[in-house]
Amino acid sequence: MADTSDTRTPAQIEADIRRRRETLAETLDEIGVRVHPKTIVGDAKAKVASDIDRTLGRAYVQVNRVVSEVRAQFVDEDGAPRMERVLPVALVAVGVVGLFALSGSRRRKR
Repeated sequence: MADTSDTRTPAQIEADIRRRRETLAETLDEIGVRVHPKTIVGDAKAKVASDIDRTLGRAYVQVNRVVSEVRAQFVDEDGAPRMERVLPVALVAVGVVGLFALSGSRRRKR
């Protein structure tokens, strides 16, 4: 803080004023940059991108967790498939595909 006593010389007062003007000029330049429309738009875009990245990261973690849980249902600790669980699911999948194939061929015959 500047010395405010009467013992300062005119040169000291001028130096204090010069330093204060430089500080104020820097502050005004910074304010000008912050309130510039391009800066505001850029900050808004960066925030949206950050929010999207965060959301996608959470989604990735959640999907990874679900895949791991499903995989654990069909694979044992050694990495071998659990046939007692794989076989019924495979039969249901073949049945569903067969039904779609039959319904598709019936539509073409009409």
